[in-house]
Amino acid sequence: MDASTHLRVVHEPDDELDLEAAERAAADFLRALGVHADGEGMRRTPARMARAYAELFTPRPFDLTTFPNDEGYDELVLARDIPVRSVCEHHLLPFVGVAHVGYLPGERILGLSKLARIVEHFARRPQVQERLTKQVADWLGDRLAPKGVGVVVEAEHSCMVLRGVQAIGSTTVTSTLLGTLREDGRSRQEFFALSGVRA
Repeated sequence: MDASTHLRVVHEPDDELDLEAAERAAADFLRALGVHADGEGMRRTPARMARAYAELFTPRPFDLTTFPNDEGYDELVLARDIPVRSVCEHHLLPFVGVAHVGYLPGERILGLSKLARIVEHFARRPQVQERLTKQVADWLGDRLAPKGVGVVVEAEHSCMVLRGVQAIGSTTVTSTLLGTLREDGRSRQEFFALSGVRA
């Protein structure tokens, strides 16, 4: 398969994006909860809500820039503390944290900024953290064909902090390991050690 074609990230179509309808729905939502948006300070709130959620749910297009691994580099490549901003699909409240994404190169290496782009690509939609972690790892594994992939996401969930149990300060950690990083204990330990996560 030609790497230049199968690594291009096509922007998901936004034909269904209707900001006017979203603004009307936001106004109805606030009204149904007894929040009146008629005052000067809140008059534009429904429009702001619509634009904010449209931004949270719309990934930016990008090209997954890769290069031949001419030097045969076979050690771990790791990007730590990639910002994660997503929205819990159960309550539509934000969860925020960091991702650590690493891979053991095969025939190609990846432009480093693209690791953050991939995380953003899957975070910009209603999500659960477990799925987000696996999607990033699987996507890299499928498109880059590395010898191994490791992804750890650490996040604080507003749905746990602001409502319900109100577990202030709690962090959820999820991980997905593929290939050598899953099968080889030393490689797995190196990934967790370099990412700063206690294994």
